[in-house]
Amino acid sequence: MTTMLKSRSPVQQRSSHNGQETSLWSSGFGMKLEAVTPFLGKYRPFVGRCCQTCTPKSWESLFHRSIMDLGFCNVILVKEENTRFRGWLVRRLCYFLWSLEQHIPPCQDASQKIMESSGVQNLLSGRAPGGAGEGQMPDLVEKEVQRILGHIQAPPRPFLLRLFSWLLLRVLNCLFLNVQLHKGQMKMVHKAAQAGSPLVFLSTHKSILDGILLPFVLLSQGLGVLRVAWDSRACSPALRALLRNLGGLFLPPEANLSLDSSKGVLARAVIHAASSPLGLWRGALAVLQRLRSSWGCLHRVCVRVHLAQPFSLQEYTINARSCWSGRQTLEHLLQPVVLGQCTVVPDTEKEQEWTPTTGPLLAFKEEDQLLVRRLSRHILHASVASSAVMSTAIMATLLLFKHQKGVVLSQLLGEFSWLTEETLLRGFDVGFSGQLRCLVQHTLSLLRAHVILLRIHLGDLVVMPRPGPGLTYLARLSAELLPAFLSEAVGACAVRGLLAGRVPPEGPWELQGIELLSQSELHRQILLLLHLLPQDLLLLQPCQSSYCYCQEVLDRLIQCGLLVAEETPGSRPACDTGRQRLSAKLLWKPSGDFTDSDSDDFEEAEGRYFRLSQQSRCPDFFLFLCRLLSPLLKAFAQAAVFLRQGQLPDTEAGYTEQLFQFFQVTAQEEGIFEYVDPNLAISAVWTFRDLGVLQQTPSPAGPQLHLSPTFASRDNQDKLEQFIRQFICS
Repeated sequence: MTTMLKSRSPVQQRSSHNGQETSLWSSGFGMKLEAVTPFLGKYRPFVGRCCQTCTPKSWESLFHRSIMDLGFCNVILVKEENTRFRGWLVRRLCYFLWSLEQHIPPCQDASQKIMESSGVQNLLSGRAPGGAGEGQMPDLVEKEVQRILGHIQAPPRPFLLRLFSWLLLRVLNCLFLNVQLHKGQMKMVHKAAQAGSPLVFLSTHKSILDGILLPFVLLSQGLGVLRVAWDSRACSPALRALLRNLGGLFLPPEANLSLDSSKGVLARAVIHAASSPLGLWRGALAVLQRLRSSWGCLHRVCVRVHLAQPFSLQEYTINARSCWSGRQTLEHLLQPVVLGQCTVVPDTEKEQEWTPTTGPLLAFKEEDQLLVRRLSRHILHASVASSAVMSTAIMATLLLFKHQKGVVLSQLLGEFSWLTEETLLRGFDVGFSGQLRCLVQHTLSLLRAHVILLRIHLGDLVVMPRPGPGLTYLARLSAELLPAFLSEAVGACAVRGLLAGRVPPEGPWELQGIELLSQSELHRQILLLLHLLPQDLLLLQPCQSSYCYCQEVLDRLIQCGLLVAEETPGSRPACDTGRQRLSAKLLWKPSGDFTDSDSDDFEEAEGRYFRLSQQSRCPDFFLFLCRLLSPLLKAFAQAAVFLRQGQLPDTEAGYTEQLFQFFQVTAQEEGIFEYVDPNLAISAVWTFRDLGVLQQTPSPAGPQLHLSPTFASRDNQDKLEQFIRQFICS
């Protein structure tokens, strides 16, 4: 869910510098400029398609052919035409009549189905630990199953659901100008629902209101009542009873116990048979807070709900297993290179699974756990790709990574339009449109606590980010734009690392453009950076090989004009893409399974060279791309410095808190705040643990982190820091 705040009242900015008080409605916004549209050409880009490799049938059949012709609908706009009745009274009672006409399917008796499931039957027959064969009577087990099921869910009450939908419709109309839903995305969901299989919705929870909006949207679109999971410890018994009758599901406390506990065996078996529930019913408090904060104000909020393309889970489980290949840990892949023990990067994929292995997930087999983890990466990739980029993310990116020392408003208007167009060119959607000057004015009003406006003598304005901890907020906003430019950013940082040992980083661009960069060197440097970066940032699909991604990064650098091919005497021209010969093994090798060592063009790739383009726009664009990854890379570099003074052994949470406090102290000293983020501290600790810098050992008080013997020496700590800093552009 993406939210956008629309302001109707003038906003005043007071500068703490020598400039006088400046109004956003000043003459600096008076120029006439073109409008910004959320698409290039005629159609809006379609985002969020499922994986064509793992789910080819779903990719083809669950796609609406005319999706780009369809627009948006406002799901909270209910009028006389949305009911079966007409007349003066209907126009005043349309909300109530609409709620009465909502389709609520009858509740099926789940108890019999659960009792017949394999997990519960094994417990009843004594074939599983903690079952009836270990002293429990079958009838007692059956009563316990009924008790657990009664704790989990209750039959939804149609009257309460209709009353709640009517009340929620009125509340949402008080909160929002509109709730937008793409008609084409909803058509695909309806097409999947017609297949007859249960639908499972996974939410990224970008807002606390998701738990309210998602069930309402699905109910209003005729998909029935969504069963939503809820933590029983977060609400009172009375509220728990109400939510259970509205479709809420509550997991019993014993379901999250360790596998060694016999008390949680039966609860996990019941949950395994009863649930496909995801989401949270915790938006009611957020609604009340929003109503209180907006009472008497002229603010209204526009909301957009994004739905990625559905796919068949059965099809995925069949095809995904065939895409598995050998993988190695980050410690085996990267540590020898970091320490200078070897220069060759192994031609294999990285194994880095950060999905928590606690609770019901531990009850699965190891192969099924791996399937769930890789499924989560597919879903995360689709959810990020289907989310629209907001104007605040574009503005924060420009101010933080291009104009931290300030920019004239007239130049900022042009660059805002440029970055919006570049985002659309990369196939990402944007969640705004309108007159360019109004968009920039509105965006700066949203960021008014983190920017400074200064009037200059020519009547124009200078916009600059406010120095201090507010830069962390801008960095967090700019991370929403990173997926659109991630391939180019990885490539630019890899080129920066390749040039780090050849030319001084502060040298002129012409000097760096003299250096020849071989394709094999570029591939190796990109691969090193891919291994270093966490997978939840890269959003690589598990079926995509690192080699293919390296080639994609190199292609992107050539397409955007940063790299130009350098022809060498006697070599085939780079523009000649025709294959000179085909070996026998390439005639049968499956697509997507090509590696550098298997390719017929490997020798030719060794002889291909590139240079940095000397076009006037390239230096600024290159620095801009490098700086997109600077918050994460700087956090990793500071984590390497902290190894010299961190207090170990300690728990993972304790050491992460130590590192975050070190970030805060260092940022105050250096005046650089974009990496002061607790999430970046967590990512650094997890990466160093996978890299073998930190080792985890069990203890009576829980798992403890300690420094590995390899990185106990100051020399190896310096090598780690230098390896990371080669990718950072100052």
